[in-house]
Amino acid sequence: MTRSVQALAYARPSSLESSQVGPSLGLETSGGLTPRGAEAHPRFFAGFLSDPRIAARGLLAVADVAAARYYQRTLPASLDPVVTGNGDRLRFESFSGCCGVYARLDVLQEGLDGRETGHGTTNVDVNPPLREALSRITADDPLHLRVGPEEMAVTTLDGPVVEKKVPLPDRWLRGFAEAQVASARFDLRAELTAAQAVAFLRSLPRSPSSGRAAHGARWVVASGGSLRPTTRPVPGAVCLPGPERLVALQRVLRDATALRVYGPVADGAAAASAWEVVLPGMRLTLTLSPDSSRGFSGEGGVLEALATDDAAADAELVSVLLAWEPRIEPASLAEQSGLGVERVRAALTRLGTAGRVGYDLADAAYFHRELPYDADRAERHNPRLVAARRLVGEGAVSLDGARATVASGDRRYQVRESGSAFTCTCQWWADYRGRRGPCKHALAVRMVRRGATVAGGVR
Repeated sequence: MTRSVQALAYARPSSLESSQVGPSLGLETSGGLTPRGAEAHPRFFAGFLSDPRIAARGLLAVADVAAARYYQRTLPASLDPVVTGNGDRLRFESFSGCCGVYARLDVLQEGLDGRETGHGTTNVDVNPPLREALSRITADDPLHLRVGPEEMAVTTLDGPVVEKKVPLPDRWLRGFAEAQVASARFDLRAELTAAQAVAFLRSLPRSPSSGRAAHGARWVVASGGSLRPTTRPVPGAVCLPGPERLVALQRVLRDATALRVYGPVADGAAAASAWEVVLPGMRLTLTLSPDSSRGFSGEGGVLEALATDDAAADAELVSVLLAWEPRIEPASLAEQSGLGVERVRAALTRLGTAGRVGYDLADAAYFHRELPYDADRAERHNPRLVAARRLVGEGAVSLDGARATVASGDRRYQVRESGSAFTCTCQWWADYRGRRGPCKHALAVRMVRRGATVAGGVR
């Protein structure tokens, strides 16, 4: 696994302190992007939370995921959550260490006492003492929230800097992109009342050692106002892989007003799904990969967009039109850019690989953010994409109508195109049959057919 280390420098640790107006929660920021450009310690919000206890529990749930591994649990995991200000809301996001669970807490304008937020994205410090303090909030006394330094004019830091060295596997960045692509294909499959949501979620195992929780995919389907398990993916069913991975939702159940469940059309294969708890002025969403042992980073949903020169140029154009909007509609971007809606979607997928857009299921729309990553990093370290570019550069692809032959090592693979789908004689395709994106051979063929610019030429 390719890893790099990112230093997160905070002016001071985040803390929960007493003040004249009551408790004050100060979340310190580190190295973010705003409409004014890069800032060492951006400031996004200062005001009161409408429901302090619920917000504290929601933030703890996001921090729980950031500190968890649901697969290979003996390995350490810790990544400070990312916060984005979109003008009318704050979004706190995290990924589990195993890259199989994506969490997001959306604190909407009504949850922020009607106040506007700034625009931009940064990491926020959520340290162990702060977690302990947040867990002790049991009443809805007024709670002041500050996201960013106390003074806007701070340009240098007085005293020591609190610095964290965080290992950032490249698969985490790819995971943000793949989760966004998967979510954009989901539809609402079920909506439960608060009582039904509590009953269902509390019936789930909290550990993979509980019976069959960790063995294979489970499915649930809406029935009689609740969710019932089913042994097969019947119409309308939602995959529930590794149900113990929903444990972070337990923190907010007592305040839930509804549970919404999203997923793709069931086709018999294990699939990702999203579980959204609706709270007063907030939403907490967990998106699960198709299996506990299968991180989002290998799903391959972004490969088609990364493999075309058109998508690269379109993404550059579309990126100019992003303005930290909380709702980005492809149809509106198509009108502004002069591109077709499908080309806009491909451009948004490509921008997602740099962490520049996410997808909000409740709004059925994309949103703008700027993760602190090198824009080309996910592309450089995507094994199938790198391998496909190498095959094209070596002239390993020979076209023959709808068929193609790809020479790889001492073997020849046959790739056949049918509409927008490909089949291949390689082991990858035999194992996954397109469910985890194209294999490197099909990807190379697609590049050649679209005339991708790769050094070395093609046959």
